Amino acid sequence: MIALAVLFGVTGAVNPEFLGLDSLRDILLNSSIIAMLAVGQTLVVITRNVDLSVSSVVGLSAFGGALILAENPGLPIVVVVAGCVLLGAACGAINGLLVGAAKVPALVATLGTLYAFRGIDYAWAGGLQVNAADMPESFLSLGSGSFLGFPLLALAAIVVLLAVGWMLRNLRSGRELYAIGSNPAAAVLAGIPVRKRIITAFVASGALAGLAGAMWAARFGTVDAAAATGKELDVIAAVVVGGVAIFGGSGTVYGAALGALLLTGIGSALAVLRVDALAQTAINGALIIAAIVLDRLLALRVAATLRRRRQRDAT
Repeated sequence: MIALAVLFGVTGAVNPEFLGLDSLRDILLNSSIIAMLAVGQTLVVITRNVDLSVSSVVGLSAFGGALILAENPGLPIVVVVAGCVLLGAACGAINGLLVGAAKVPALVATLGTLYAFRGIDYAWAGGLQVNAADMPESFLSLGSGSFLGFPLLALAAIVVLLAVGWMLRNLRSGRELYAIGSNPAAAVLAGIPVRKRIITAFVASGALAGLAGAMWAARFGTVDAAAATGKELDVIAAVVVGGVAIFGGSGTVYGAALGALLLTGIGSALAVLRVDALAQTAINGALIIAAIVLDRLLALRVAATLRRRRQRDAT
């Protein structure tokens, strides 16, 4: 929150247009999809895993949804969006089975599916590109429309954020994800269905990536097989910068969403300040390193405090 305040304050002081309604609306729109993906990624990272395939799932569902709408303009939008979510959930189930059932390391499994899903996308597209003119205006309005002046995409991301945040905090299944990430062996001894929870986390991440794919198609209109390429790094950066421990067991979806907003704000600020766009990559990397180092230092500090407390109690 402090970083966001400094970012918007300094950039707004240099260029007041940065704090204008149009600029803030663009930042919200651009951060909504990353925030949606960061929410799903948080579920996976909390369990001490990672999902690198989200960008390919977004691209696959975005192209699939756009193509179906272009070929069937009379099809209800709800059906298309639901199809994108189901496609994403199926991709997530593949990841979950590889990691939770087959015990393949998440980094290796999702790196493989990242390329596999993208390859399917390219094979399906066959060089075809779906343009905004091919899709119904009612669908495109989801990406540019607003309700009471608030972007619809941002509202959708907020609804998902609040729902998943409530689940993690209040439901047993949500608390068990933290237990798995904190100590997988102890979670097994405690009777937690570790395999089932890990698979569920990947399915949820994939479903949200499918929903984000539909949002991507509505937001940008023109969709091809390369849609969302490389966005998995932005999502992981948002999660880590937002305070979700890369080693699992702690963090919130609210922090991940703030991380997405911060990184998107940095990109917009650099454009306003006329800084080389390549600098954003370096800044994102520096923020990830800083977040991991800070998380490690805090963990060591807590461990030292607990040791002193145990020694004091023993004496």
